[in-house]
Amino acid sequence: MPRTRPRAVTALTALTVLPLLLLTGCGYGSKAVEDNEPKAAGGKKVDGLDEVKVGYFPNVTHATPLVGLRTGGPIVEELGGTKVATQVFNAGPSAIEALNAKAVDLTWVGPSPAVNGYVKSGGKNLRIVSGATSGGASLVVNPDKVKSVDDLKGKKIATPQLGNTQDAALLNYLKGKGLKVDPETGKGDTSVLRQDNKEIPTTFQQGGIDGAWVPEPTASNLAGKGGKRLLNEKKLWKDGKFVTTNLVVRQDFLKKHPDVVEAVLRGSVKTNAWIAGHEDEAKKHINTALERDAGKPLPDKVLDSAFAEIDVTDDPLAATLKSQAAHAREAGLLKESDLSGIYDLTPLNKVLKSEGRSPLRDAGLGQ
Repeated sequence: MPRTRPRAVTALTALTVLPLLLLTGCGYGSKAVEDNEPKAAGGKKVDGLDEVKVGYFPNVTHATPLVGLRTGGPIVEELGGTKVATQVFNAGPSAIEALNAKAVDLTWVGPSPAVNGYVKSGGKNLRIVSGATSGGASLVVNPDKVKSVDDLKGKKIATPQLGNTQDAALLNYLKGKGLKVDPETGKGDTSVLRQDNKEIPTTFQQGGIDGAWVPEPTASNLAGKGGKRLLNEKKLWKDGKFVTTNLVVRQDFLKKHPDVVEAVLRGSVKTNAWIAGHEDEAKKHINTALERDAGKPLPDKVLDSAFAEIDVTDDPLAATLKSQAAHAREAGLLKESDLSGIYDLTPLNKVLKSEGRSPLRDAGLGQ
């Protein structure tokens, strides 16, 4: 499977998400790219569709859409005359809300929000159709206040949003350390503050939090502002591999426009392969997208650090999603439910087969 570097059951009991905090901001906590939308490649419209609506985050862990959705990028090229309308989200729960409301047709999103959304809808709203990224999440702390993981009691730690992938990882980790936290309010032995990724570095510098469990580039950004990477989440996983970003699609859209989904997947696979062979160019494209979507580019040192922490991959690493769902249950974010059918890797494996590659597995959670 294409990567940026060579390193790093049929039913599952998972959980129903606790009520989400009220979403704020424009359009499910997102913004349209508007004037910076990628221009359609031209030619025939796929499935005769005028426009496909896709979502992603301004995070390095979303390298696939940041690179592939640029004008002239592989995903845009594969869609031909079908225009791409994009929405930029700050965290996964917001993206799933938008998917449910049909504000987007497909979105790149973390595993925990995907599981939450699937469970809440009784398995009727989405399918995971591809992987995108492994790794790229860390607990970064103020070294003057937190010397080791044994110092987390009584401290305030931020995550991007209630129920997002890093939020579930932190709550599970704290519970494993014997620290009790109310999963909905964030109050307990350690206080968990849910805050937008772009706001966390400022709060960290002002002393409002003692640390944060966050994705890249926020983790590297905090480290560049005097933070210490206390725990790289890779250390908690076998071989350092765990799913950070998936591509999900609304079930009704997949049924009605399978060729569009397949076109996006062809573009995604081509994008990941291109990133693997063009790391320096890929970082330039990523930084251009971050400047557009997050307001400013990253310093080269931060970007290099963030990019080194991720592995870009087509593999959804389904077995690790199983574990993450179990972690969310243990943390109190989910209650029992069946995840059978959350994956449909048929279109992805069709694309891979056309390129002479082996099919990817869904860990028994497929159609």
